[in-house]
Amino acid sequence: MSSRSLNKVQLIGNLTRDPELRYTPNGTAVCSFGLATNRQWQTEGGERREETEFHRIVSWNKLAELCSQLLTKGRKIYVEGRLQTRNWTAQDGTQRTTTEIVIDDMILLDSKRVGMPGEEAGGVMPEAVAPVAAAPVLVPEVVEEPVAVVVDDTKKKKTKTEEAVVEEAPKEEVNADDIPF
Repeated sequence: MSSRSLNKVQLIGNLTRDPELRYTPNGTAVCSFGLATNRQWQTEGGERREETEFHRIVSWNKLAELCSQLLTKGRKIYVEGRLQTRNWTAQDGTQRTTTEIVIDDMILLDSKRVGMPGEEAGGVMPEAVAPVAAAPVLVPEVVEEPVAVVVDDTKKKKTKTEEAVVEEAPKEEVNADDIPF
């Protein structure tokens, strides 16, 4: 008889750095970024205290490409995923361990446009195009409600070397004339 278990993480916080998109040797996209969450409480003496936790977030495939295109440092987001702990040997021979959150869902919680690529002088982008799986994704001019980004990736097991070895993402620019609509 098997017992049930659960490995689920839900976080709301702000990006601590811009996302970093890389590709594994077989072409799988992987994006990593930092997320800060805050906790506030009041001590018995009435003193207000605040504590910040920093999390390493990792996304794969289509969601990785979307994260790299839509997210920038400071944006407020919701992420949902699972905890994963990895061990490896560093270049100096020491054993290293890291715990990260591998996400499968991300929602933008703000309409912040500061520092977004393609930003115009007025502070609002006409539209951002994210080429993913042959069909571009358009982001509306004004975001008044949280925007959900849901990716239905087929789950596949990744080998340790596939997760650990990544290469720099090729730099591509999207030409507006290439968009089919």
